[in-house]
Amino acid sequence: MGQMQEYNNEAEAALLHTYNRYQVVFDHGEGVHLYDIEGKSYLDFVSGIGVFALGYGNKEYNDAVKAQVDKILHTSNYYYNVPAIEAAKAVKKASGMDRVFFTNSGAEAVEGAIKTARKYAYLKDGRTDHEIIAMEHSFHGRTMGALSVTGKKAYREAFEPMIGNIRFAEYNDIESVKALVNEKTCAILMETVQGEGGIYPGQESFLKEVRALCDEKDILLIFDEIQCGMGRTGEYYAWQRYGVKPDVMTTAKALGCGVPVGAFLMTEKVGQHSLVAGDHGTTYGGNPLAGAAIVEVFRQFEDKKVLENVRRVGAYLYKKLDEIAAAQTDVVEHRGVGLIQGLEFDHPVAEIINKALDKGLVLINAGTNIIRFLPPLVITEADVDAMLEILKECL
Repeated sequence: MGQMQEYNNEAEAALLHTYNRYQVVFDHGEGVHLYDIEGKSYLDFVSGIGVFALGYGNKEYNDAVKAQVDKILHTSNYYYNVPAIEAAKAVKKASGMDRVFFTNSGAEAVEGAIKTARKYAYLKDGRTDHEIIAMEHSFHGRTMGALSVTGKKAYREAFEPMIGNIRFAEYNDIESVKALVNEKTCAILMETVQGEGGIYPGQESFLKEVRALCDEKDILLIFDEIQCGMGRTGEYYAWQRYGVKPDVMTTAKALGCGVPVGAFLMTEKVGQHSLVAGDHGTTYGGNPLAGAAIVEVFRQFEDKKVLENVRRVGAYLYKKLDEIAAAQTDVVEHRGVGLIQGLEFDHPVAEIINKALDKGLVLINAGTNIIRFLPPLVITEADVDAMLEILKECL
């Protein structure tokens, strides 16, 4: 038995089986490549599910994180720390939002956004029966609040009852949203590009109509930008492509590029009329380590012109995947934008993904029949070509 198999067996004996993991043990990375414990190289088109935007072995990032480790990791939120203050400035500048609360994860950011919406509505009328409209096929996380607004019944069923008063509309269908709006509606929540649900970008007309509806009725519009944000679409946040600004938004994944961190942000109006001292908290959230990582991520996004790279290479990837979609009779549709794209097949894609892994290409699915492409944001056209070569062999 090889060392890889030994580790796999140990993991299966010790870890709770909530993932059907691929049979590979990764050891280190360099640029856009991962290496397993036997030294085999893999081209990475998953980036840790959209996290490792700046690639592996990034010396400047590593040095910034190491320097903070040597200074201080944690103080708690009873005190200020400089990295968190600098990080707040950076994420505010990128998003154009006014207030930020740092969390440890994307799911926690969604929890905070839900609490913000409920408190905002409570302060208006003192009622506690407000409703949130979320979207079918959405994904917002696994904690109870985030799961409650996740539009996949199979994920929720065994864990009922959920937090309640959640209604589900059809994404990109304004009439289905309007049909659910009533005097109890306090928020409309959606991913700006649906990720796990199948790589469905929001339609500009839909987002604008939802924004107008929220303005008319003083309902909070919440955009979940955890997967599609942080440059993935070629803008810092996907909503910036449409010019439709939310009242509250969530971000995570590539925000820390490997250090676990998320955030929810809001406009000044919402900040002044929602959560106050004692309403929300976190022990680790916004600690100096996470703050230092965020500051370095934004610095490199600016210095390395990451958004421009995403637009250019994303357009190239789109063109090339379009060619595959046209050539393959089993491809139903190609969707996406920037470096979040998907190929939908008329059959499950697990076999293709496993074949690709054997040939040194890391891909993941979105649902059973969609291959999702989420590479590091620093990939080149040459990396796309290398990926396509392997993908075509596997098809």
